[in-house]
Amino acid sequence: MSKEHLALLNLGAVRWVEWRINNPQIEPDLSEANLRGANLRGANLSSANLRMADLGQALLIAANLSLANLSLANLHQAELIEANLIEANLIGTNLIEANLRGADLTDANLMGADLRGANLRGVDLGNASLVGTGLIAANLIGANLSNTNLSNANLHEAELVEVYFYQADLHKANLSKAHLNGAYIFRANLSEAELFGVDFRWANLSKANLSKANLTGANLRGANLTGANLRGANLTDANLRGTNLTGTNLQGATMPDGTVHH
Repeated sequence: MSKEHLALLNLGAVRWVEWRINNPQIEPDLSEANLRGANLRGANLSSANLRMADLGQALLIAANLSLANLSLANLHQAELIEANLIEANLIGTNLIEANLRGADLTDANLMGADLRGANLRGVDLGNASLVGTGLIAANLIGANLSNTNLSNANLHEAELVEVYFYQADLHKANLSKAHLNGAYIFRANLSEAELFGVDFRWANLSKANLSKANLTGANLRGANLTGANLRGANLTDANLRGTNLTGTNLQGATMPDGTVHH
């Protein structure tokens, strides 16, 4: 951590903006800095090194954190509403109960981050990496997760209503008891995913890969599974009322009544 950079930041927004404009080539080093509860609303922290910094309960509303290194930082209950986090490094970051509503996380790396109970309503996570990320009970209503890598992520009881999962990779992800009604899951990879008790009502799962997925007790009422691959999937006690199964591959799948489809 640079004591000079931390001192400049503590002088206030006007002085910080002036310094960044006059020194565009310098990437601020605020690693391991104690910024708990700091008011950094709208601050330009682009490309800053904030690795292992304590930003718990900090106000970062509309802050520019694009390309910033926030790996292993503490952002517990931080306010990141409409923040710019494009291409940010958030590997292993603590974002438990953080408020990221409307933030831009395009191409960000959140591998192994903890977002339990976080508010991600309307965020853009297009092309982001969330491999093994914890999203238990997170609110992602209306979020864009197209081409996002969520393999092995934990989305248990997450709110995913009307989420855009176009070509997302959810291989071996845990979405048990999650709510995905009205979601757009076209061509997504849900192979071997844990989907126990998931709510897929009126979701578009056409051409999705659900091979060997556990859909026990899932609600697929009115869902569109046209051309989807459910080879070897478990549909025991699933609700298929009004489900469109045109061209669906059900070979070896266990049907709602327990019989195996041949």
